[in-house]
Amino acid sequence: MQDKLEILSQKVSEAKLGGGINRIEKQHKKGKLTARERIHFLLDEGSFEEIGMLVTHRCIDFGMEKQKIYGDGVVTGYGTINGRLTYVFAQDFTVFGGSLSETHAEKICKIMDMAMQNGAPIIGLNDSGGARIQEGVQSLGGYADIFYRNTRASGVIPQISAIMGPCAGGAVYSPAITDFIYMVENTSYMFITGPNVVKTVTNEDVTAEELGGALTHANKSGVTHFTAANDIDCINQIKKLMSYIPQNCEEETPRLSYANDNEERPALNSILPSNANQPYDMRTIINEIADADSFYEVNKDYAENIVVGFIRVAGRSIGVVGNNPMVLAGCLNVDCSRKGGRFVRFCDSFNIPLLVLVDVPGFLPGTDQEWNGIISNGAKLLYAFSEATVPRITVITRKAYGGAYDVMNSKHIGADMNYAWPSAEIAVMGAKGASEIIFRNEIKEAADPVAKLAEKEKEYADKFADPYRAAFRGFVDEVIEPKDTRIKIINAFKMLEKKVDKLPRKKHGNLPL
Repeated sequence: MQDKLEILSQKVSEAKLGGGINRIEKQHKKGKLTARERIHFLLDEGSFEEIGMLVTHRCIDFGMEKQKIYGDGVVTGYGTINGRLTYVFAQDFTVFGGSLSETHAEKICKIMDMAMQNGAPIIGLNDSGGARIQEGVQSLGGYADIFYRNTRASGVIPQISAIMGPCAGGAVYSPAITDFIYMVENTSYMFITGPNVVKTVTNEDVTAEELGGALTHANKSGVTHFTAANDIDCINQIKKLMSYIPQNCEEETPRLSYANDNEERPALNSILPSNANQPYDMRTIINEIADADSFYEVNKDYAENIVVGFIRVAGRSIGVVGNNPMVLAGCLNVDCSRKGGRFVRFCDSFNIPLLVLVDVPGFLPGTDQEWNGIISNGAKLLYAFSEATVPRITVITRKAYGGAYDVMNSKHIGADMNYAWPSAEIAVMGAKGASEIIFRNEIKEAADPVAKLAEKEKEYADKFADPYRAAFRGFVDEVIEPKDTRIKIINAFKMLEKKVDKLPRKKHGNLPL
């Protein structure tokens, strides 16, 4: 037996070395951790159980039969994060550049299946040169097998992707289907076709970083939800995200212990500018309402006219969506509608209640928006809210104009509780625009049209630019003092804990993609 144990020990040692010491050192020189190091820092100490350590590829073309390395470029298995079961795969760039082969894909598919069967999240640490070209269609089939499982798992278990190196071609579609994407600055990139192909086809000169780096996808495309300074920062952020989300669609979110305290927030009474057209940062209101230091923003640098993320309220995980008057006056546009809609759907998929903070003057006008589909893209946010069955609470802080009032979780599309501050203005449009239309003839015939417009603007504002007409009709449940907002939200979410709401029986809706 001893000689057999020695053989096993030797094979395990070889597997743990991946592509060898020299390639590991090259990985470190790039500022990157190895696949095993990443798993070590991600999972609880000593909890990782590896599956498929001794798997090798089956390719016999192009001399590949002479190049077999245990694990075949991906480390797969399960462990715990803060005591909670989690499945993980980490591609190993030191082995064939982390390229995906048939067996590499089979290893990933195996743990994806296990994650689904056991109702636990799966985290993919991506660092791969793409499909292994020596295998041809087998590697392409492997990618498709993964995409299929990503799609089947969507909304059933949380799926998180960390891009910690190159991710190109077909490899990008799996992360795109998952719930959240992390990218590491300066060492990771994502694109369908690389700079060389772009140069050949379009004659554009662009670097990999400009084409698909972390900052590009954080600011321009919105593909990545979070960026990290390095591998360790990325891993720590993933662990933070995990603390807000449940194991699967059947479970509730984790709760932190919370001791009752004075829940009044007097600062909210003076947080709005005296001029209704002056901007402010909605994040200041979010931080006042949330438990201390609990706001974790999603897609922070993209479509900043809407703010989305996770907070805790009395220890409970809540998804927050808020218009941000600091950017584009808080108008809804193509990008923020997609961003908000996707976040709302994630929260609804995983039983995370929604808090919506409204200060929106309407949809952003212009040919750019119309030609880029503001109608269908705005409908995505509307659809997401209308479809959501989790507890939903809305607070209107200031403006709620036109169709944007409807879209931002109004009572009419199923919100459970709707509050308004006394500063709320709920109307078809702003007083000036409305007056110019309603009193067009009076203004035109007046001796002093400017003064007449100002007079009519005040008349309209006095009549409509407040929350009380909506309150009279029951569209707003209560007009509240801003300082009491947190108290109202805590009590309302507690009241809604056992909410049951079912969608009509159907295969699935036809989301306006």
